[in-house]
Amino acid sequence: MLNILYKVYFWLIAIPFFAVCTVVTATVVIVGCSLGGERFFSYYPGMIWARIACAVTFCPVRVKGRENIRKGQSYVFVSNHQGAYDIFLIYGYLGVPIKWMMKKGLGKIPFVGFACRKAGFIFVDSSTARAAQKSVIEAGRKLTNGNSLTVFPEGSRSQDGHLGRFKKGAYQIAVEQTLPIIPITLNGPYKVLPSGSWNIRPHRIEMTVHRSITPSEKGESDKETLQELADSTKKVIHSALWDEFK
Repeated sequence: MLNILYKVYFWLIAIPFFAVCTVVTATVVIVGCSLGGERFFSYYPGMIWARIACAVTFCPVRVKGRENIRKGQSYVFVSNHQGAYDIFLIYGYLGVPIKWMMKKGLGKIPFVGFACRKAGFIFVDSSTARAAQKSVIEAGRKLTNGNSLTVFPEGSRSQDGHLGRFKKGAYQIAVEQTLPIIPITLNGPYKVLPSGSWNIRPHRIEMTVHRSITPSEKGESDKETLQELADSTKKVIHSALWDEFK
């Protein structure tokens, strides 16, 4: 009975309300960033929007380790990718201005894609090695004045909640810009909305922010070292996963 009531609430109340919030948020971002307020409007409207998404779908949030982030420092945040709610969890509760590194296809979403471009988010074109490298260079230019970058090194959402192989792009950026990396472990988004599903289920979600890792200088030209760095952060992220996802 409760499940039926939730579905009625979700489709008749939560979805229309969230759709309106999305349009309003995108409008505020576009206008604010166009008027020169990118630093503020690329982050705070989205943060509120993400928190609303968690609240209206009854997903309680727990955050651990936020004290590992130093205000004013730029970071490359790398996280596992369990589902769509990863975005709401990080954007809403990490607590620092971030730029997203996103798939190029997301930029085609009407209105929202344009808002993301105005906010300075980076769309990754992985069609060729040269295009992918161009995305890495663009991302590096965004990391100034305390702005940080958030990347899902797996590239796409997990199909079963478990970790996949980590790609090296985020680590190349960290090395080239001499920035610390902070691994993030997300638990619960897979329970809320698995990849390929539209059946949202209320569930607690959790974010663990780990201590920063400073890349060694030799990673600048050593691809093997970059992969080792990716593998080491993967182990850190894995260590805080719920048992069912290990």
